[in-house]
Amino acid sequence: MGSARVRLVVFVSMFVGFSGPSDAITGSRSAPSEMIARSIVTIIGSLGTVCTGSLIAPNIVLTAGHCVVPGTTYRVIDPTTQPPRLVTAQKAMTHPQFNMQTMLAHRATADVALLQLPSSVPNKSPATLGVPKIPIQPGSRFTVAGVGVTRSGGDDGVGTVRAASLAVTGNPGTLQIRLVDPVTQNKSAGMGACTGDSGAPAFEDQNGVAVIAGVVSWSTGPNNDDGCGGLTGVTPLTLYRDWILKTARDWGAKL
Repeated sequence: MGSARVRLVVFVSMFVGFSGPSDAITGSRSAPSEMIARSIVTIIGSLGTVCTGSLIAPNIVLTAGHCVVPGTTYRVIDPTTQPPRLVTAQKAMTHPQFNMQTMLAHRATADVALLQLPSSVPNKSPATLGVPKIPIQPGSRFTVAGVGVTRSGGDDGVGTVRAASLAVTGNPGTLQIRLVDPVTQNKSAGMGACTGDSGAPAFEDQNGVAVIAGVVSWSTGPNNDDGCGGLTGVTPLTLYRDWILKTARDWGAKL
């Protein structure tokens, strides 16, 4: 496609990977449903990164593979205390087939990872883990919910959960799904994932249940330029759900 994809990792002290301002955000001022919001957590890395994660068990967090770097400590914000408490993950593991160089070359890879927390996060609850309905049809809707910024190149809004209902575009498959704001259609800045939304869950409604069907990996600006507000790239869980379940169960989770 030749698009200028951007990994959506926030650096607390600085922001990287954006060439200009954009109004692209995850969900504008849209708040997710209570069920979705209760599953979303903010992940802070010891190198100063911020990503989005979702609980798939009381103490297991699903996020993007590129959010997890070996030798780095990760903490999840417990928002119930003042100031908010940081819960340090006991374990962090990326999918064995994830390759950072492949991702940096703008090719699909197993961009999923898990964190194990020492205990559950108060006032949070896990969402249902699933896979996309097959075949994935252009025009199908997914809801992306994350804690990223509301404008690329800044830190406005980071840490607040927002949601956006996006539509499948292009030729979706088991390796990658591209989502777009159905109103702006990648021609002007619209809703979509932005910095800090890496690892955000992409929910699909399946028989009235919001199921995590993928995780956010990258974004583009309008017309495939740098930034946000154009396309949102999602790694579907079709090929990786079994690994996620096995790893979580090996860590003692009941899924």
